Amino acid sequence: MKNQSRWNGDDRGFAFTRRAMLKGTLAGAGGLALSSLAGGFALPETSVRAAEDEMLPASKFTIKSTIAVNLTKHFATAPLFQGTFNGQPVWYVITEASDEGVASDLGLNFSPRLANAAAPSVQQVASSNSILGRGMVTFAGAPNFSPTRVVTAGPKGFPPAAFAPGANADAKYSDLVRVQGTTVVYNAPIVAVGAGPFDVTNHTNTHDRLIGIDTAKMTADLVMVRAFSHGKDILYHSFSASNPLAAPIERGTFVPLLGMVSPPSTRTTQAGARSSIFAFVNGQTGPMSPPAQGLNHVILDGGGTKDASLQNADVLEKLRIGGDAHNVLDSFPTLRDPALARLYSPLWDLQLVKWSDEAIARGANTAQMDANQIRQLAAQGVVHADDNLPLVTVDIIVNCPVIAFIDQAPDAPQAADPGTSSTLFRGAP
Repeated sequence: MKNQSRWNGDDRGFAFTRRAMLKGTLAGAGGLALSSLAGGFALPETSVRAAEDEMLPASKFTIKSTIAVNLTKHFATAPLFQGTFNGQPVWYVITEASDEGVASDLGLNFSPRLANAAAPSVQQVASSNSILGRGMVTFAGAPNFSPTRVVTAGPKGFPPAAFAPGANADAKYSDLVRVQGTTVVYNAPIVAVGAGPFDVTNHTNTHDRLIGIDTAKMTADLVMVRAFSHGKDILYHSFSASNPLAAPIERGTFVPLLGMVSPPSTRTTQAGARSSIFAFVNGQTGPMSPPAQGLNHVILDGGGTKDASLQNADVLEKLRIGGDAHNVLDSFPTLRDPALARLYSPLWDLQLVKWSDEAIARGANTAQMDANQIRQLAAQGVVHADDNLPLVTVDIIVNCPVIAFIDQAPDAPQAADPGTSSTLFRGAP
């Protein structure tokens, strides 16, 4: 009753306190392992497509510059770009731009919300060309890919018993990039460092999702994520997170600067740089989704404790058949309503969703595919936040650009928005 009384009033401070508490609970869910891999096992540059693999038609790509999407081995091939950091080569990809013309010219997702990213979260880079990727780029910071990624399953999968990011960004690095003297903000994550050879097995100098790199053809093969948006099956990249637990679960780089992107956004206007993503903590488990879904599912059923590589083919197979967390995205660039399409951002504001004990008892905790349907369940008391109170963001940002849709493009919300009642969604975008 004490908590309920706090929710009935206009208590925005309590919502932000809850975000801090939930974020702290998530960060403290397991012991932070600090092991690192000495040396590094180098593999030659490689392309990993086989003639018999099932490929997604390019007509279903949202990032039009994507070279290929391999459904059999669960990876997408992206154009690769070279830059430098401290005089050494770095290798990056580009997925979004905040300017519609630039996005169209480069074959990127258009994300106008990126222009709202707070200055500290955007890395200023020097380039010989005002358009990113058309000239050599000098980065201000870079990730360190040498640590060993650790995810040890807990008793229920999530939270893990131990964890550590497989890559850590330095104090000046952000995936968000602006060429000095220009206004366009790009999403341009670094995925490998050095002159090679590149370790795409243990990832001592590459991103934890990079399983193939060719610096002659300038291509990068990245293990993708299968998820849902507006009732449809979709695919996205996962590059980084602002939290040291979210990063290894997502097989991403821990990038603290992402936490400075902006305050939580609204879900009805273009204010802020974030959109909402829903991740379940106690959905059903098993190899297939649906019905399985959630962070517990990806750790237990998606090979979440092992590195992603061609050598770990069982991990790629588990992901292919449904082992991903199947998070739910609240925005997508293919929505019919232009105002809704312009709400798309690759920077996702994490909301942890927990099924009620009663819902679990009757087997109702099956995979959900639409953000508003989840909000409707929250309005009915069927789901809530991880602390058993109403839904609220946990102030953790994950950088996950959408790549494509599997069958049909997400085109509209599948349920009505129940609103932001003070008793249901205090502070939730």
